[in-house]
Amino acid sequence: MEIEKFYYDNKIVKKFLYATIFWGIVGMSVGLLLAFMFIFPNLTDGISWLSFGRLRPLHTNAVIFAFVGNAIFAGVYYSTQRLLKARMFSDALSNINFWGWQLIIVAAAITLPLGFTSSKEYAELEWPIDIAIAVVWVVFGWNLIATILKRRQRHMYVAIWFYLATFVTVAVLHIFNSLALPATFLKSYSAYAGVQDALVQWWYGHNAVAFFLTTPFLGLMYYFVPKAANRPVYSYRLSIIHFWSLIFIYIWAGPHHLLYSSLPDWAQNLGVAFSVMLIAPSWGGMINGLLTLRGAWDKVRTDPILKFMVVAITGYGMATFEGPMLSLKNINAIGHFTDWIIAHVHVGALAWNGFLAFGMIYWLIPRLFKTKLYSIALANVHFWVGTLGIILYALPLYVAGFTQASMWKQFNPDGTLVYGNFLETVTEIMPMYWMRAIGGSMYIVGAFILLYNVVMTVRKGSAVTDELAEAAALPKVTKKRTAGEGYHTWLERRPVKLTIYATIAILIGGAVQIIPTLLVESNIPTISTVKPYTPLELEGRDIYIREGCVSCHSQMIRPFRSEVERYGEYSKAGEFVYDRPFLWGSKRTGPDLHRIGKKYSDNWHFNHFYDPQTTSAGSIMPRYPWLITNALDKSNTEAKMRTLVKLGVPYTDEEIANAQKWMEEQGAAIEENLHTDPDFAETYKADKAYAQENGLEFVEMRNREVVAVIAYLQRLGTDINVKEEVSSTN
Repeated sequence: MEIEKFYYDNKIVKKFLYATIFWGIVGMSVGLLLAFMFIFPNLTDGISWLSFGRLRPLHTNAVIFAFVGNAIFAGVYYSTQRLLKARMFSDALSNINFWGWQLIIVAAAITLPLGFTSSKEYAELEWPIDIAIAVVWVVFGWNLIATILKRRQRHMYVAIWFYLATFVTVAVLHIFNSLALPATFLKSYSAYAGVQDALVQWWYGHNAVAFFLTTPFLGLMYYFVPKAANRPVYSYRLSIIHFWSLIFIYIWAGPHHLLYSSLPDWAQNLGVAFSVMLIAPSWGGMINGLLTLRGAWDKVRTDPILKFMVVAITGYGMATFEGPMLSLKNINAIGHFTDWIIAHVHVGALAWNGFLAFGMIYWLIPRLFKTKLYSIALANVHFWVGTLGIILYALPLYVAGFTQASMWKQFNPDGTLVYGNFLETVTEIMPMYWMRAIGGSMYIVGAFILLYNVVMTVRKGSAVTDELAEAAALPKVTKKRTAGEGYHTWLERRPVKLTIYATIAILIGGAVQIIPTLLVESNIPTISTVKPYTPLELEGRDIYIREGCVSCHSQMIRPFRSEVERYGEYSKAGEFVYDRPFLWGSKRTGPDLHRIGKKYSDNWHFNHFYDPQTTSAGSIMPRYPWLITNALDKSNTEAKMRTLVKLGVPYTDEEIANAQKWMEEQGAAIEENLHTDPDFAETYKADKAYAQENGLEFVEMRNREVVAVIAYLQRLGTDINVKEEVSSTN
C-alpha cells in the first residue's frame, strides 16, 4: 500500500491558541471589573459604555465565544488533522474562519458597550453580526466536513462525532433563535414574542451551554486526556452511549430555565423530565474521562497538565449533577433568580471550560514549538492559584444564593414578610461579593502566569508551521457492512449518514417543544385589556434594553406566596404578547419590576436614575446620569412601529402617523409631574436660563431619554385588573 506524505497545518492552530489566551484575559478582566462593581457600584460613574448593564453581555460573550470559541477551534483544527490523517481541506477556509471570528468578536466588543443589543442571553448581538456568525460557522463546518471526506483514516474517532454534532446543532440553534426583523441597521425585533420568545431563547440558551460549552469540549477531552495521559480512552462502548444519549436528551432540557413562569405547564414538565435524565449520559462522559487516567495517577500528581484536566472533568461532573438537581421544581423554587445560579454557571465555566483549555494550551504549545514547557513549576502555581480562585469564587455565591432564597421567603406570624425591603438581602450578602471578587482576582492571576509561561516557551522554541506526516491512502471499500462489522463501527466510516442521524436526534426535542407553543393558540391565552406599547413606552423599553437593565431585574412574578406578597399578582402568559424580546430575566440583583407601574411617582423614578442611593439606601445600582441629559432619538420611532406591525403588533396607520404627537403629549404629562418636585423645578429652570443666556441648545425634559424610560416603567403590569378573573378570548 502506497504511503503518502503530507503536512499538518500548525499555523491555524497557533493563531487560535494566541487568540484564546488574549481574549480569555480580556473577558476575565471585564468579569473581574463587574465583580468589583457589585461592591463599588459607581466605579465607572457617568461613563455609559462602562456601565454594568452594558459590560455584562460583553463579559459573557467574550468568555463564551472569544475565549472558549477560539479554544474550540484551536483544539478541533489540531486534533481533526491527526485523527483523520489529513491536512485541513482548505487553508483559505481555515483563515476565513479565524479572521472572520476575530472580526465578529471585535464587532461585539464595540457594539455591546455602545448599547446595541437584542438582550437575549448569550445571543445579544444584533442582526448584521448574527448573519456574520452564521456565515463564519458554515465556513468552519464546510472545512471540517470536507476534511472528513478526504481523510486517510477509515473510522472516525469519538471526538469527531462530537465536533460534527456541535457544528450541526449550533447552526440550527443560532439561526432559529436569531430570527428577527430589522427596524434599522443595528436594531431589530425578535420574530417571536413573550412566552414563545422565552421558550425559543432558552431552547437556544441552555443548548448553547450544551453544544458550545460542552459537546466540543467533550470531543477535546476524548482527544487530549488520552494523549496527555498516554492511555487509551477507558471505554469505546461507553463513548457511543454517551454521545447519542447526550445529544438526544440535552436538546429537551431548555424549559427548566422557565419553571414556575408563564410557560405552559406541559413544556415545563417536559423540560424537568429530560433534565433529570440528562445526569446519566453526562456522568457517563465524566466517568469515561476520569477512568481513562487509570494507571496514570502517579503521573497526575506530578504533571500539571493532567491536574488541570482532572479538575476540569470533575467540574463538569459537578455542574452536570447540579443542573438536573436545579431542574427539580422544589429546588428550582429556591435557586432560581439567586446567586446560586451564578455559582453553578461558573463552576462549569471556570473549571470545565477554563481548566480544560489551560491544560490543552500547556500540552499544545511545547509540541507546536518543538521544545519543553518553560516552567513546570509555574504551571503548578497556576493550577493551585486557579483552583483556589474557583473555590473562593463559587462557595460564597452558594452561601449568598441560599441566604437570598431564605430571606425572600420568610414570613412573620401576622403574614407579613420578615424582610419586606429587598435591599436587606443585598446588604446581607455583600461579604460574599467581596470573596467572589478575591476569587476572581486569583483566577485571572493564574491566566497571566499562563501567558508568561507560554511567551517564554515560544521564545526558546522553534515554530513548525507545516508538520510533516505520512499515512496510507484510504482504499475504496464497500458502503455496506462487512462480515462481523458492528453497526456503529460501520456508521463511523459513513460521516454523512452519522451527521444526518445526529441532526435528526437534536431536532426531535426542539420540534416537540417549540412547534406546539408557536402554533397552538390555546397555549398562550390572550387578555383583551393588554394593548401594544405607546410610541414613548416603546422607545423607553428599547432604552431599558440598551442599558442592560434585564441583567439585574426580572419581569416575571412566580405564583409563590412570598413573591405575590412582595411584588403583586403573579404574571400571566397573555401579558407578554407584545414583548419583543421578552424580558423575564434570570437573576435578581434588584427587585422584580413586572408590577412596578404606578407604584412610585415619576419623580421617584427620576431621582432613582440620577442617584439610586438617595431613594434606596444601600442600593448597589449605579447612577444613570446620561439618561437625564441625553436627548431622546425619535427619528426611527415610526420605522420601529412599522416593523412591529409586520410581526403582528396591531398599530394602525393613524397611530404611526401621529407617533410624534403622541410622544410629545405623553412626555409633556410626565414632565409636568416632575415639576411637582420643587428641587427639580428650581434646577430645571436654572439650567434652561443658563442655556438661553449662553446660546446653548436646551432640550425640553419631555424630549429626554429618562422620560421615555419612566413612561415604560409606569406601564409595567398595569394592563390587567388583578381583582378580576383574567378571561381568555379563545
